[in-house]
Amino acid sequence: MMTKPTEEQRKAIIENDKSYDDQFFYAVKTTKIFCRPSCKSRVPNFDNVRIFLTAENAIKAGYRPCKRCKSGGGRLPDEEWVAHVELYIKENYTKPLTLDKIADNCHGSPYHLHRVFKSIRGITPLEYLQQIRMSKAKEYLLHTEFPIQEIGELVGIANASRFSTLFKEKNKQTPRDFRKEYQKEGVKK
Repeated sequence: MMTKPTEEQRKAIIENDKSYDDQFFYAVKTTKIFCRPSCKSRVPNFDNVRIFLTAENAIKAGYRPCKRCKSGGGRLPDEEWVAHVELYIKENYTKPLTLDKIADNCHGSPYHLHRVFKSIRGITPLEYLQQIRMSKAKEYLLHTEFPIQEIGELVGIANASRFSTLFKEKNKQTPRDFRKEYQKEGVKK
């Protein structure tokens, strides 16, 4: 059974009250993760919170156990967690993301996230973030006439100079040269 949180449950979540563990679990619609009341993760927006009496009910409803508080009773397999992290990055690449923010939103520590992600994907979460941003930047450069600075902002890099430098590092040419080459050749990259 799923319900909205009561005032007592809200208070338990805000205060990370361990005495409520195993009485209920709270799930957050936006992250698709469920936690114990004692979880040290960020206090959720209560408009997105649903309460479950058992971990099994939360899992059946499509929520994943939290890596931080081990709400599912055991550990979430690393592959599943990394897939969740990738999804979070894809959905939020336009925001100013740091390893700490990604780890916090995906319910893990920054060190553990970095280590596990790199061992499974061969790159760090921030390198993955930059890959997503550069891929989106190429799409904008090829299919729009937006100014370079605006494209940088659209992909989450507000500083135009930093965007151009990073683009050149990853693509061996500036965004402007990339766009010119495409327009000249008329070929998609």
